[in-house]
Amino acid sequence: MSEAKKTSSTTDDKDSATSAGRRLTTAQIRGWIARIVWTICLVIALFLAAAAFSYALDANAANPLIKLIRHVAESCDLGWFDLNNPLWQAKPPNALTKTALANYGIAAVAYMVVGRILERIIRP
Repeated sequence: MSEAKKTSSTTDDKDSATSAGRRLTTAQIRGWIARIVWTICLVIALFLAAAAFSYALDANAANPLIKLIRHVAESCDLGWFDLNNPLWQAKPPNALTKTALANYGIAAVAYMVVGRILERIIRP
């Protein structure tokens, strides 16, 4: 009878160890996914901020790097912060610069806030 109890407790210990290992693996996966989501949102926010500063500094629009930054920013502005149909429209002088700074700045902050909230939800 004591032999049966030992076998039963050994099996239970193995099951609980395997279960704990699965939980650890699941927690690690959720941690990695949370970091990836946060990193993606942060990179998008950096592109939006760089595009806003490219307008503020009156960067050469023919430069391939500036074209890339502005194209990525236009792709990630969600339509709400688009410079052609902006959330907030500035008045002259320097209307485009002010509009880009305000709209892309708000979009960058929104991406960082949403990214952090998603990261906290996903992380165990």
